[in-house]
Amino acid sequence: MAIVVLFSTMSFTVDMHYCGDSLVDSAILHKAENCGMKMQNPSSEDCNITIKDCCSDKQISIDGQVELNISIDTLTFDQQFFVALFVYSYSNIFEELEENITLHRDYTTPPVIRQIYKLDETYII
Repeated sequence: MAIVVLFSTMSFTVDMHYCGDSLVDSAILHKAENCGMKMQNPSSEDCNITIKDCCSDKQISIDGQVELNISIDTLTFDQQFFVALFVYSYSNIFEELEENITLHRDYTTPPVIRQIYKLDETYII
């Protein structure tokens, strides 16, 4: 249950760097590295040509749940019944028995008349 709460409240970002149509790098929780192919515009002021960059960055943000306000008033009767039974059965797992019950205390072992391992000639080596 704690893992479900942790992952439902956790926010993270996936950062991806594309060169053309192929994915070069992806990263979770930090910026993805670029491929080093950044296009530079010509430095002369006479030329008004702009070169389109072949690289692109995409960022996907997944926001977690901000508030966890669960009150017992909003639970239905079936949900309250389930929670009560779960707590009761979970608490009974760790109870110990009051007395030590031995089922074999009235049982006596039969007397050994013959040594069967000698008759079958089977010995532990």
